Amino acid sequence: MAKDIFHSHVRLALEKDGWEITDDPLLLPWGSAPVYVDLGAEKLIAAEKNNRKIAVEVKSFLRGSRTEDLEDAMGQIVLYRYLLQRSQPERELFLAVRKDVYESYINLPHVIEFLQTEQVNLLVFDPQTEEVVQWIKWNDTGTSSSDS
Repeated sequence: MAKDIFHSHVRLALEKDGWEITDDPLLLPWGSAPVYVDLGAEKLIAAEKNNRKIAVEVKSFLRGSRTEDLEDAMGQIVLYRYLLQRSQPERELFLAVRKDVYESYINLPHVIEFLQTEQVNLLVFDPQTEEVVQWIKWNDTGTSSSDS
């Protein structure tokens, strides 16, 4: 399994943000051929006295067409979401994208509308500082909330 070029950047950004990496990669059972999400992480939320768990799929968006990159990413997100609901429903799925990709493409009105409709949570990271810039989690009303 090949890791995305920005895999280690996202891993370090999550660790800086207080997350413990529990799986690298996160294995999801699917018949005789398991599926792998890039990272699994958890964070103790003291106020709630429980562990919050996430799965993160890292996408570089480096090909000539960012729309084709999004198409590929969405195929993975749909499959991973299905498998997580069956085996680890407590784990939230996030698509990790670079800050510049978010600002120049993902944040376009038609792309944001699509991601809202599909409830694709985003983790925006800066590869230079290896830090999480923004968490975007869509709620049932289609609005986003910053999260950490």
